[in-house]
Amino acid sequence: MILSKFNNKNFDRGATRLKEFLWIVTGSILISCWVPGSLWRVAILSLFGANIGKKVIMKPGIKVKFPWRLSIGDYSWIGEDVWIDNLYFVNVGSEVCISQGTYLCTGSHDWTSTYFDLIVKPINIQSNVWICAMCRIAPGVNISHGCIVGFGSVLTKSLEPWSIYKANSQTIGITKRAIN
Repeated sequence: MILSKFNNKNFDRGATRLKEFLWIVTGSILISCWVPGSLWRVAILSLFGANIGKKVIMKPGIKVKFPWRLSIGDYSWIGEDVWIDNLYFVNVGSEVCISQGTYLCTGSHDWTSTYFDLIVKPINIQSNVWICAMCRIAPGVNISHGCIVGFGSVLTKSLEPWSIYKANSQTIGITKRAIN
């Protein structure tokens, strides 16, 4: 790879430069701050194009790259210091808990390319999922309905429904449980 040849000009940021600048200022000052309160975080993210369902809880310290590429379903929780690095779309279902310090990454680079080309892929998290603290989710990962992702897991592959995962996408059990 030759980093001096890297060219990102064809990347579609999904918004005007002015909107992105306003988001960077607003997001870094207001959304990422440690002042308590969820309703105002939801309102500001929605103002910048995020699609956020009802009764979503957003804790202090979160970071969102592009709110216009974020969708969160009803009754979901986003914990402290969650970083949604969404160069591409992140879709979070309803009744999802993404715990503290989790990192969702939709972008990477083609290390086989001389030009270290940017690669972006969506992350889809279906409903009734719990992602425990300090997890890392790679581009293109789909987390199926009812999964539990154990503390500190690194996910590089999509997950089967109603399963419990730990470490590096290793399954530790599949459970069929009813949600009342």
